[in-house]
Amino acid sequence: MGEEIINRVALSKLMVVDLEDYYPEGERIIFDIKDWLYEGFVLREKDFRQLVTDYNWSKHENQFVALTCSTDAIVPAWAYMLLTIELQPYARKVNIGDLESLETSIYQDIINGLDVEPYQDKPLIIKGCAHKPVPSNAYIMLTSKLKPVAKSIMYGEACSSVPLFKRK
Repeated sequence: MGEEIINRVALSKLMVVDLEDYYPEGERIIFDIKDWLYEGFVLREKDFRQLVTDYNWSKHENQFVALTCSTDAIVPAWAYMLLTIELQPYARKVNIGDLESLETSIYQDIINGLDVEPYQDKPLIIKGCAHKPVPSNAYIMLTSKLKPVAKSIMYGEACSSVPLFKRK
């Protein structure tokens, strides 16, 4: 009983990669254009452009914005492009879709810019059980990014990880 307890995980060369560490703070919003359409379904260019001109875009300062139309209207691509042009000076990110696709797009940018050098030839654990809205696609993108450099990749926690990849 007098033996010292040794934390083998802390002594190992395992590196934990936690996508929550990269989660950018900031409000995520849905910008639904249905109210900007005639009867919620028809985009009248002149009216739409007037609404774009009159709108206070600065209220979206530092927000992540998902553009959508919650009706079955057919919205031309230029309408979303026009909204993006107005949002661009204020919003941190603009995407078409729901909040999940917005988060995926945010993480795609983060993972594309991730420096993988610290993970070269290391055994890695991609931490699961996120408390923040980390999309499932982010784990896939991260795995694809790290596989060429990692010695091994596991998923979960150090105490109960699932092996996914081991370089031969």
